[in-house]
Amino acid sequence: QVRLVESGGGLVQPGGSLRLSCVVSGSIRSINDMGWHRQATGKQREWVATITSGGSTNYADSVKGRFTISRDNAKNTVYLQMNSLKPEDTAVYYCKVNRIVITTTYDYWGQGTQVTVSP
Repeated sequence: QVRLVESGGGLVQPGGSLRLSCVVSGSIRSINDMGWHRQATGKQREWVATITSGGSTNYADSVKGRFTISRDNAKNTVYLQMNSLKPEDTAVYYCKVNRIVITTTYDYWGQGTQVTVSP
């Protein structure tokens, strides 16, 4: 199995920064894409950013230019650097990775870490 543990969430003022981390352990062979999603209270979970095994990145329009996703394959860790935070960034942030075994893709999720942006 694959286990994901997020950390780095907290309370920050508007305009501030946070760095989320997600450590992946377990059956980590064939980990492909790594990414972040978020879910605000009363809203559906939404995609935030993805980084492929080759290092290509993609971002939701709402965070483009403010958030940066990166990965350290040696540490089996994916990061999300969040700058210029806004109150609307408040949400539980979830790490997600996928693993390809032969022709089947498996998705794995972390337990989430709360990010609150408030004066």
